Amino acid sequence: MKLIEKPEPPASNECCGSGSCCPCVWDYYREQLAIWQQQQTEQQSSVTQNPQHKAQEDN
Repeated sequence: MKLIEKPEPPASNECCGSGSCCPCVWDYYREQLAIWQQQQTEQQSSVTQNPQHKAQEDN
């Protein structure tokens, strides 16, 4: 899976506020944020489980 950058919340002009858009820009943002958070957790877990892997990445 490709690592994604932390998503930015939608700008105030990107949401119409009607609640009728499907999907809303906020739905997409929350989905991407959840993926990013999961990737961060997995990365931290792999570094914790294999500190030598992190050392190799730094070189």
